[in-house]
Amino acid sequence: MPSPEGDGAAVPVGGEAHEEEFVKQESIKQHCETWISGLAWQKKVCFCSIYPLAQRLWRRMGLKPPALAALGVLLALALLVLVHLPPPPDHCPHPPPAPLHPGPQREAATPESGGEVHSERLPVPRTHLWWDQPPSQGQKWQKGMAGDAPPWLSADDLQKMRLLAGGRVVSKVRVPAHGQVLRVGLRAAEDSEGDDLPDNPELDCQDGRCGLIKRSGDLYEVLAFHLDRVLGLNRSLPAVARRFTSHLLPYSYTNGSLRPIIWWAPDLQHLEDANNDQNSCTLGWLQYQEMLQSHSPVPVAGDVPCSSIPRDEWSRLALFDFLLQVHDRLDRYCCGFQPDPSEPCMEEMLHEKCQNPAELVLVHILVRRSAPSRLVFIDNAGRPQHPEEQLNFRLLQGIDSFPAAAVSTLQSGRLQSLLLESLHMDQELWESQGGAEGLKPLLQTIDRRARILLQYIQEHNLMVFEDFLH
Repeated sequence: MPSPEGDGAAVPVGGEAHEEEFVKQESIKQHCETWISGLAWQKKVCFCSIYPLAQRLWRRMGLKPPALAALGVLLALALLVLVHLPPPPDHCPHPPPAPLHPGPQREAATPESGGEVHSERLPVPRTHLWWDQPPSQGQKWQKGMAGDAPPWLSADDLQKMRLLAGGRVVSKVRVPAHGQVLRVGLRAAEDSEGDDLPDNPELDCQDGRCGLIKRSGDLYEVLAFHLDRVLGLNRSLPAVARRFTSHLLPYSYTNGSLRPIIWWAPDLQHLEDANNDQNSCTLGWLQYQEMLQSHSPVPVAGDVPCSSIPRDEWSRLALFDFLLQVHDRLDRYCCGFQPDPSEPCMEEMLHEKCQNPAELVLVHILVRRSAPSRLVFIDNAGRPQHPEEQLNFRLLQGIDSFPAAAVSTLQSGRLQSLLLESLHMDQELWESQGGAEGLKPLLQTIDRRARILLQYIQEHNLMVFEDFLH
């Protein structure tokens, strides 16, 4: 007769024994349904009728199923259903369980606030598509290192970029007289030294495991590094964009802001003069111009400052600084354009010295002890917003030739697409700038400067030279 609870289950007729058997079977049914419900939804099948099926099977055989035997049959049927039954119909009465800890939804990167939103996207190379949904910052550099990286990034570049992007911060040191710049020791995830902090952080730096964390406003240095590699100059130090979370760093470094980190070259040669330690040699503007007029491709002899640096190196530097409008090295006094009153050269009253060229000196002229004839380009943030009508041509003064490979790249019309391909390697920077659309204005600015430089080379009948050793 019908169940008093009205749940649709039928109580078997035949006395107390039959009723006791029914209670046992109902208990088994409840436990089994609870146990298999989790498995059922993993395969998206509905087990609503498993128990009645087993019950009918035993009744047709004229047997009374003991508790353990019924349990065994139910388990066997559950496994068969998992393998053979199709997905459930929409009317299955039990909804799938929701995840306990739903992950955050990833939104598409958009340009930074205040930036222009473009309807057309620049053509993005189809390589490195595994960057599109990076699982974590440390894993971004685990794939495609050899086969997918653009050819202008060497294996050494990629190794250093991976360390800078994912290395664990194990020490920090303030860089004197450089504001918010921190030098940090880095430990790769696979490093055998584990979680031990270094007893002597200097040893890590001597082994090439340190980087300089700079201000958020210096992110342009990452683009400068990729421009250097795309043009085949290979004079800048590897740089990536990164968000830091280490408890060793001050809060201003771990508040979620994106900062550039530049590889620290352990053998940069500095002068012992504390007031001039950002140079490997002291060189005045007039001496520099005299050296350029020597028309010798090899280093000049004698006691001339920076005599180990050949003329070709200054050509690479001038080309690079003009495209980025880096004034600090060759024209820190802003003699080649009319500076805004807010410029450091105005606030520090350096611009006044332009009237006396004998007082002008070059800064950030650095080489490495391991390669004293090769310049190292540092502090390359430049001026992405410098107006075109104010371009500093003084940076090109005295230069009569440029590297052929770099000029060929500028002439190819592919500078923007090559830079996009290279910048796509740095997913943090890529996403923070809004991808190709967000980077488009910066790359167009560099491309326009490149065309102006090419016109300058043509108008002045300047030469190009081959890079046999670079």
